[in-house]
Amino acid sequence: MTAQASYIALSYWDVAASALFLFVAGVLTVVLKLGMARSLAITAARMVAQLLAIGFVLKFIFSATNGWVTLAAATVMMTFAAREVLNRQERQLAGWWRFGLGPSAMILTGAIALIYALTLLLQPDPWFSPRYALPLFGMILGNSMNGVSLGLNEITRAIVREKAAIEARLLLGMTRWEALRPFAARALRTGMTPIMNAMAASGVISLPGMMTGQILSGVPPVEAVKYQLMIMFLIGGVVGLGVLAAVFASIARLTDCRHRLRPDRLAE
Repeated sequence: MTAQASYIALSYWDVAASALFLFVAGVLTVVLKLGMARSLAITAARMVAQLLAIGFVLKFIFSATNGWVTLAAATVMMTFAAREVLNRQERQLAGWWRFGLGPSAMILTGAIALIYALTLLLQPDPWFSPRYALPLFGMILGNSMNGVSLGLNEITRAIVREKAAIEARLLLGMTRWEALRPFAARALRTGMTPIMNAMAASGVISLPGMMTGQILSGVPPVEAVKYQLMIMFLIGGVVGLGVLAAVFASIARLTDCRHRLRPDRLAE
């Protein structure tokens, strides 16, 4: 694949000027006394610091082309993603189970999809090339993190909120899977809605980020579409499998083999 044109380089002044609309929005929050100006400024500053730092780090990682360096960077990404999944739960599982369900489902499905894409689809040389592995893993992990956290949060909230209704269904002779099926379905829909919306809007309402970046760098649009389709299929599959695994594993943990509801296994 060859680029048709070189990318357009941006100066730091160009980047600063692009913040004009965000600055105007911040000023309006001050004028309207919404109390958001400080958090907006901190969030923007944090984003700038993180992206500048990761830019220099990726420059080193890409030049190294070392499998252990790639693994170390992926491990850092997984650690922060797992932390975000935990922080987004209103009611977490008690004990070590909080670390073993949501984060594990997200990381396992994401890692399998990444290896599949690198070894069978893209086939870079070497296959663990960080230039391909880390951006791809970041997109997969970020979307999976959102889906799994939303699905987990919904199922734990439902078990707490609908405790009486679930126990009534169990008393009527339903198994734990039958009693919790409508709540599991709702959790699955909640977890998969963001990626389904993104897939539905791709190409008609919005041009996805990876495709836009490739087109701006001079890649032919048809080639950019191929890459974007591959990414969206991988992300959709990983999110679906991750949410399914996390939700049904949570149901198994929050019930027992005697088909009793066990909300006591949630942290206080």
